[in-house]
Amino acid sequence: MKKWVRKHLPARLQSILRRAYYRFPLLRRMYYFPLDAAAALRKRKNGLRPPRSLITVGDGPFEEIGREFLGYFIDIGKLQPGERVLEIGCGVGRMAIPLTTYLDERGSYEGFDVAPAEVSWCARNITPRFANFRFHHIDVFNSQTNPGGRLQARTYQFPLAGSQFDFIFLTSVFTHMLVADIENYLKEISRLLKGGGRLLATYFLLDEATRERLRRTRSRFRHPYAAGLVIDPKMPEASIAHEEKEIRRLHQKSGLRIQEPIRYGSWSRRREFLSSHDIVFAVKAGSRLE
Repeated sequence: MKKWVRKHLPARLQSILRRAYYRFPLLRRMYYFPLDAAAALRKRKNGLRPPRSLITVGDGPFEEIGREFLGYFIDIGKLQPGERVLEIGCGVGRMAIPLTTYLDERGSYEGFDVAPAEVSWCARNITPRFANFRFHHIDVFNSQTNPGGRLQARTYQFPLAGSQFDFIFLTSVFTHMLVADIENYLKEISRLLKGGGRLLATYFLLDEATRERLRRTRSRFRHPYAAGLVIDPKMPEASIAHEEKEIRRLHQKSGLRIQEPIRYGSWSRRREFLSSHDIVFAVKAGSRLE
């Protein structure tokens, strides 16, 4: 449906529909009611498939993308079954659900998100089956997913003690945040990681070659915003690409050393890519992995 909208509707109408899609969950529930009702009747055996109306991130298949990133957490992020994990931007459990099959009783998972309905679904459906998985709502402002949020991402401090996590990850989060907000989150991530802790995060990263490909292929990322590019200047956090040099600088400033290579994604029309987004893996300064 999203692909059809992008192909056939004018940009102004797409912008209006995009805002309505995220800001009026009742409309989503009405639109997806037939699919959700049919799924409820089928009652999947594991019961860990959220209603379609709560899946608001990405165009790809929910379970497949979750399994894909579990592989990246293990192969790139060196995740071990007994480690303490934090996901910032857990949504409705796309990454948490496959992690329930990997983390053992020694490990634990904490998930935060700004979307209360998604967090509530996870708390009701995942935590009762996996007591070491916990989910929390944070009322942080985001023009797309939480426009009524009371708190600002650029000053927010996560309500957690420092130096307690082995592995922190964010998928499709920094692609919806402004630079000042990312800077604060990276500082907080560094605070929360143990010595030798690791970060895996996805971005849309820009350099001159990427900008040229985007121009040549008439990408949706055509609107300048600050030093980056967005698809909707009226809602910049819908999708935002940042300068790679700036993102590298912010990681270094936060004591999070990027481990080369960056795994670039298909979003920028590259011929060779790993996933859809660019994947950055970093280690807290002072680690033996540096």
